[in-house]
Amino acid sequence: MLTGKYLDFYNRLLPKIPKEQMFHDPLTTLAFGTDASFYRLVPKLVIKAYNIVQVREIIFAADYYSIPITFRAAGTSLSGQSISDSVLVITTHGFDSYSISTYGETISLGPGMKGGRVNKLLKRYRRQLGPDPASIDSAMIGGIVANNSSGMCCGTSQNTYKTIDEIDIILADGTSLNTADIHSIARFEKSHPELVKGLKEIREQIINDEKLKDRIIRKYKIKNTTGYSLNSFIDFEKIEDIVKHLIVGSEGTLAFIAGVSYRTVVNHRDKALSLALFDSIELACKAVQVLTTQSVSAVELIDRASIRSVENAEGVPSYLKELDENACGLLIEIREEDKPTLYRSIKRVSESLSDFHTIKPLEFTLKEDEQEVLWKVRKECLPTVAGMRESGTTAIIEDVCFPLDRLAEAVSDLRKLFDKDGYSDAVIFGHALAGNLHFMFNQDFRSDEQIQKYAKLMDDVTDLVVHKYDGSLKAEHGTGRNMAPFVEKEWGEQAYSINKRIKELFDPKGIFNPGVIINPNPTAHISNLKPSYQTSELVDKCMECGFCENSCVTEGYTFSPRQRVVAYKEIERVKKNKEDKALLGQLIERYHYFGEKSCATDSLCKRACPVKIDTGKLTKTIREKSHTKCGNKQAMFVANHINNTMWWVRAGLNATYYLSDKIGEKRFRPLASFVHNICGIVPQWHEDFPKGAKRIPKALILNKRNYKDQDENKKPKVVYMPSCITRSIGKGKKTIEAKELTELTHRLLEKAGYEVIYPKNLKHLCCGMAFTSKGYTQAGMKLSNQLQNALNEASENGRYPILCDNSPCLYTMKNNFGTELPLYEPAEFAKKFLIPRLKINPIGRTVAVWCVCSSKKMEVDKYIIEIAKLCAKRAVIIEGNCCGFAGDKGFTDPKINEWGLRNIKSQLSTSVEGYATSRTCEVGLTKNSGLVFKNLLYLLDEASEPMEDLSSI
Repeated sequence: MLTGKYLDFYNRLLPKIPKEQMFHDPLTTLAFGTDASFYRLVPKLVIKAYNIVQVREIIFAADYYSIPITFRAAGTSLSGQSISDSVLVITTHGFDSYSISTYGETISLGPGMKGGRVNKLLKRYRRQLGPDPASIDSAMIGGIVANNSSGMCCGTSQNTYKTIDEIDIILADGTSLNTADIHSIARFEKSHPELVKGLKEIREQIINDEKLKDRIIRKYKIKNTTGYSLNSFIDFEKIEDIVKHLIVGSEGTLAFIAGVSYRTVVNHRDKALSLALFDSIELACKAVQVLTTQSVSAVELIDRASIRSVENAEGVPSYLKELDENACGLLIEIREEDKPTLYRSIKRVSESLSDFHTIKPLEFTLKEDEQEVLWKVRKECLPTVAGMRESGTTAIIEDVCFPLDRLAEAVSDLRKLFDKDGYSDAVIFGHALAGNLHFMFNQDFRSDEQIQKYAKLMDDVTDLVVHKYDGSLKAEHGTGRNMAPFVEKEWGEQAYSINKRIKELFDPKGIFNPGVIINPNPTAHISNLKPSYQTSELVDKCMECGFCENSCVTEGYTFSPRQRVVAYKEIERVKKNKEDKALLGQLIERYHYFGEKSCATDSLCKRACPVKIDTGKLTKTIREKSHTKCGNKQAMFVANHINNTMWWVRAGLNATYYLSDKIGEKRFRPLASFVHNICGIVPQWHEDFPKGAKRIPKALILNKRNYKDQDENKKPKVVYMPSCITRSIGKGKKTIEAKELTELTHRLLEKAGYEVIYPKNLKHLCCGMAFTSKGYTQAGMKLSNQLQNALNEASENGRYPILCDNSPCLYTMKNNFGTELPLYEPAEFAKKFLIPRLKINPIGRTVAVWCVCSSKKMEVDKYIIEIAKLCAKRAVIIEGNCCGFAGDKGFTDPKINEWGLRNIKSQLSTSVEGYATSRTCEVGLTKNSGLVFKNLLYLLDEASEPMEDLSSI
C-alpha cells in the first residue's frame, strides 16, 4: 500500500496517467520489477508509460517529491541496472517508432524498438546496427544505448558510442535536449548554465592533465563500460557532443533516452566460418594476436570447459568429445562484400595461422547450415551451463577485458584463480578479438558462507584485472550495481571524482536510478541478492533473462513468461513458509488472471528460452491441479459425447448468426455484450462472428470406407482428418459465398489426383486439444488415443499420409501420439503432396499470410510463406508471434486477441485478403485486421488447376 509522498506522487499522476497503467500490489510490483540480474529490489510503484508526455509528467512529479525513478526497457541487463525499490517506469510499448534515411545509412529509433527488429528493417538496405549484443532479439534500443552494448563483431569501433548520430533526452528536471536541433541546443545552454559550465570545466581538467588524459585514452583502447564515458571529454569539444556521448553507457542515471539515431554499418552478404582447435588456451590467445592484423569480423574463444559443456548438445560436431583436456577453440568469422574478396581473405587468414599447430586442419565453410552448427558450439555455452545447475542456484555470467597483448597470460591467471577459489567448473568464452572474456559459473546464494565465497572471488578477480593487467572490470555488460563498489578501484580517486561530478551535474537530487554506477556501499555487489529456492522442475532453471518476452502474446498486457515464473515462485515460497494468509490471498487473486487465465499456453516461450522453460506447460499444470473431481467428471462426460458437443456449438453459432442478421447488428451488439458480461463463457459477438459449419455429407464419408478394396484406379490415397474445429465453426458473413473448408479440401485433394479416405466414426473424433489446454488432461488424452487408433486404421498403420486442416490440432496429435504416423498440417502437406501434382497459376493480387504459433513450433511456417509467394503476385508476411485467440479465448476474452494483433493493420496497406492455417485464428485475424482471412488451402485451390498428366509423378 502506498503511503506518504509515494501516495501523493501517485495521486498527482492519476489525472495524467490511467490507474490501469500504475501498479502497487505486491505481486505485479515483484513480477514487473525483476530483471535478468541476480539482484532483487521490489518497487513501491510500477508505471507503464506509453508516450513521452507521460514520461515527462512522471519526471516532473519525481523531481517535485524527490522520489527516485528507474526507467526500464526490456530488462535484459545483467548487472542490476534496471531494478528499483522506489518507482520503476516501463517504457516499451508506445516507444517503438522508427525512421530510415533514403539509403539506410542512418536510422532514428524510439527506446522501445528491439534491436533484432531494427536489423530486419535495415536488411533490405544491406545495413545493420553496429552494436550486436547476444540479446539483440530481446534487448531494446533504450537499453542498448544506456549500456553501450557491444557484442561478438562490433568491438570498440562499431558500438553505440562510435555509431551514435544524434540523441533526444529528458533531463532530471523534465526539460528536453535534442542534439539534432540547434534551437533545442541553444535553449539547453541557456536554461542549464551550471551544467554546461561544469562539463566545460571537466573537459579543461582532463585536457590539461596529460597523465589523466593518457590514462583515459589507454583505458578506452579496449572495451570498457565501467563508470561514465570519460573519453567524451577528449573526443569532443562541443557541449552537445559531450552530452550525447556521456549518455551512452550512463545506465539511466543521467537522463531518459527519448530517441536516438544511429549511423548504420554494412551488413556483409558473404561470410565464412571456421572452428580452429588448438592444444592450449595460451596458444589460442597467441593466434588471436595474429588475427587482429587480418580481415576477420569475429574471433570467439571457447575454452575446454565450455566445449565440454556443449559437446553432447544436439547437432554439435562429435569430434569435440575427443579433445584433450587443455584444448581450446577459436571460432573465426570473415565477412566480405563479395565472394572473390571473401576467398582472398580466407587465404590470407589461413596463411597467417600456418605456423600454429591446430588439432584439425583449418577449414572455412561458406555453407549457412554448417555455420549454424559451428555457431551453436559458442551460443550453447550459456544455456547449457545454466541448464546443468542445481535447482535453487543462480547462473552468473561476468565479463572483463584485458589488453590484447597480455590475453594469453591473463586467461591462464583467470583459470588458476577459479581453481583456487573453488570455481573449477567455471567456463570461459568470449570476444577474443577485443580481449573481452565472459566467465560463467553457477552460484549458491542460500548461505552466508556461499555469499562470502562469491565476494572473495569478486575481490580476487578485481585485483587480477585492475592491479595486474589494468583491464576493464566491465567490458560490455555495464557497471550496474555489481561493479559500482569497484569503480574507484579501477579508475583511481581522481577519475572517480569526475564520475561523481558528472552525476551531480546532471542529477543534483539523485532521482535517476540511484545505486547504479555511483554507489558508496562497498558491499553493494553482495546486497539485495535475488533469492533462490526450489519450487518446480518446470521453472527452477529459469534465469529470468527475459528472452521469452519477445515471443509472448500477453507481454505488456498482463504477465510475460518471465513474470509468470517469478510470480509463481513467490506464491509457492509464501505457501511453503506459511506466511501471512492475507498476503497469500492477494498474490493468488492477482495471479489468477495475470498469470494463469490470460496465458495463451502456446509455449512459444520455450523456443526463445535458453534453458527451454515452457511456461505454457506450467499454466496447464496449474489448471490441472485446480480442477475438482466434479470438474474432471464433467470434462470426461463432454469428451465422451463430443459429437453432441459439436452439435450444440454449431447450433449456438447458427442461432447467434441468424439472430444478429434478423434484428440487425446495431441492435444486436449491446444485447450480445450484456449477455457476455453477465456470463463470461458466452462468446463476445462481433460483426465477423461465424456461423456453424455444415456437416460433411454422410455419403461422402461412407463411400470411402472400403480402404483395402479401392485400388482399381491406382490413385494415391490420403487420409483426411477434418478437425472438430472446422467441423464446428463455419464461414463468416464476408465469406458466406465460399465453400466450406471441408468441402474445398476434399475437392482440392481430388484435383491433385488423390483418393480421399476419412477415418471411421469421424463425428466422434477430436484431438483433445481443447481439454488439455484447460488442464483436463485425462479427458484430452482419451480423445487423443481414440483419434490415434482411428488414424492408424485409416492409414493402414501409416501407409498413407494423414492431413489435418488445422495446424494447432495437428501439433497436438504429433505431441500426443507415440507412433511415427505421417501427420501433416495444411502447409507442409500442400508443399510436399499437392503442389508437385498441380499446375500453379499465381493470382494477380497481394495477399497477407499469418504463420500461426503451432506452425512455428513445428517449423513448417516456411512452407506457408513459400506457398503464398508461389500462388500470389505478392505476399506480405505479417510480423507477430501468437495472435492471442488461443483456442476459445478469442471468443470469451477477446482483449487478449486484440492486444496480440494491435499492430496488424499497419502491415496490411497493400493486401486485399489474408491466409492462415487455423480456423479460430482466422476469426480473430479477420476481426482485428479489416481483411478476410481464410485457410491457406483456399489460396492454393484458386491458384491451381489439375495437371494433364500425373503418370510420371
